[in-house]
Amino acid sequence: MRDLKLPQERHPEKAHRPDNAQPKKPDWIRVKAPSGKGYNDTRRIMRENKLVTVCEEAGCPNAGECWNQGHATMMIMGEICTRGCTFCNVATGKPQTLDAFEPGRVADAVQKLGLNHVVVTSVDRDDLDDGGAEHFAQTIRAIRHRAPGTTIEILTPDFLKCDAQALEVVVAAKPDVFNHNLETVPGLYPTVRPGARYFHSLRLLQRVKELDPHIFTKSGIMVGLGEDRQSVTQVMDDMRAADVDFLTIGQYLQPTPKHHAVDRFVHPDEFAAYEKAAYGKGFLMVSATPLTRSSYHAGDDFARLRDAREAKLANV
Repeated sequence: MRDLKLPQERHPEKAHRPDNAQPKKPDWIRVKAPSGKGYNDTRRIMRENKLVTVCEEAGCPNAGECWNQGHATMMIMGEICTRGCTFCNVATGKPQTLDAFEPGRVADAVQKLGLNHVVVTSVDRDDLDDGGAEHFAQTIRAIRHRAPGTTIEILTPDFLKCDAQALEVVVAAKPDVFNHNLETVPGLYPTVRPGARYFHSLRLLQRVKELDPHIFTKSGIMVGLGEDRQSVTQVMDDMRAADVDFLTIGQYLQPTPKHHAVDRFVHPDEFAAYEKAAYGKGFLMVSATPLTRSSYHAGDDFARLRDAREAKLANV
């Protein structure tokens, strides 16, 4: 990991919380330590371009596999978030000013990696009037210029404290996929995602489709936080009512003892049941496994998502 700070230094807002035990992981979510030439090459390109990745900041279990394949999820607008979600390992605090040259460096890295599909995410920037919307748009445009053959997926914050025009700025830049994660069921928002609002996030996804029906929309949740099956299926229904195309469901993994406790490790059979139910509700693409993350195999999933929409339109 790039950041060697202790948990209490990365997350001062969590330091007062009692420790939560971190249960032993079951065999089905164990992964190999990152290594290999592809991993090292990707790491070098990220460092040369002075880029932050959510793979490192969030401690993603799939980083080794993805980086070996030259895939990394760029995290723009710095490495310090203005929110303090209890599940998240990204540092919380006062962010630095935006780097005007960052969009160009992201585009340069995408070109060097030869990516067919790139995922760009960010921290929450409640300190900015537009939440970073224009910075997202500039990054999309820079990638289009430097790597015109690359499809672009963005994973945005909720723009909760911004004018409605902020979202319009991002949509006007025409990403191929607009992803915003609901993260959990609404009943757990006060403890898991206290700075966010469930129905605002849902409306954000719906508004993207209203602004540009050609953009794929995507959202995801974690399980193992204390939700039940009925609440998960209700989130599926809510997403479909907002015309969300692609659903991801993955196992919550507790970053440190100061983070939200793991309620349980959901068995792969239950993930398979969620996937079946989601397809039955009309999602074009579903990824539901213990190790599923928003950007895991995103390029392959995008190709299947596009094929699924074409097949659906052909049958209308």
